[in-house]
Amino acid sequence: MVEISVVVPVYGCRESLGPLHQRLCAALRAITPSYEIVLVDDCDRQGSWEAAAELARADRAVKAFRLSRNFGQHAAITAGLAQCTGRWAVVMDCDLQDPPEMIGELYRAAQAGSDIVLARRRRKHHSLFRRLAARVYFRLLRVLAAARLDGEFGSFSIISRKVIDAFLRFQDRDRHYLFILNWLGFPTATIEYEHAARHSGASSYSLDALVRHALGGLFFQTTVLLRWIVYAGFWVSCSGFLLAAYYIYMYFARSVYPGFTSLAVLILVIGGFIIMSTGVTGLYIGKVFEQVKGRPLYVIDKSIVDGAER
Repeated sequence: MVEISVVVPVYGCRESLGPLHQRLCAALRAITPSYEIVLVDDCDRQGSWEAAAELARADRAVKAFRLSRNFGQHAAITAGLAQCTGRWAVVMDCDLQDPPEMIGELYRAAQAGSDIVLARRRRKHHSLFRRLAARVYFRLLRVLAAARLDGEFGSFSIISRKVIDAFLRFQDRDRHYLFILNWLGFPTATIEYEHAARHSGASSYSLDALVRHALGGLFFQTTVLLRWIVYAGFWVSCSGFLLAAYYIYMYFARSVYPGFTSLAVLILVIGGFIIMSTGVTGLYIGKVFEQVKGRPLYVIDKSIVDGAER
């Protein structure tokens, strides 16, 4: 067992892997001679596997794994954690926006008695729209999922072997690395760091992918949304009874003309609510269907360990 494993999900960052490897080795050697770097290529089509494989063949401290298709960042993180052997595991992105030189500070904070140390960005190099969207998203999460997180946290963190083993017991297909750490509840500390600019390329998260990721996080990490739909349906029903009582009163108290417009509006509002609530329920049922199939979270296609392909 090594002291520190660094798990890096790789996608769309071929040009960053060489500088990342150099800086990681320098930072890790300053902490301990016992380390490994686990690169998990999420089936990138832009040559990342070739770069990762070259590093793994040249440096026995590097392990490279290629997934059979694109399973997503959090599945790739899980694959890396399953393959690492460290007493501690650092999880970070491949684009060098998470500075490898901060690993020493993460490790020192962990040695002070925390099983999880999260890195909080002081300043993010993202567009204004993405920063605002992240703030709204994490505020909703705090309400819906009771997650003690905000938009300044990313996957950059260090976790102990106890946390790794507990994390790997999760079978959730719709998963989020930080949500799981939050749910586990182990002693957690935070450090702050300056979020660097990307070394090269652009983010692999398109607007569509970000929206799907956000909806998955809001809807499928908790069932509180279903409870809110029940509450909303209750209040809609109460409002309907009150409106019915009002019209009965108006009918006997004075002569009134039929309100065709109000009737149409009520039908549209109630019908829309029924369709929306049924649709949300259907999404949950669909996710249950996906979960009970029991398919693996990821499939490893190729691997290079100790300089040899397996």
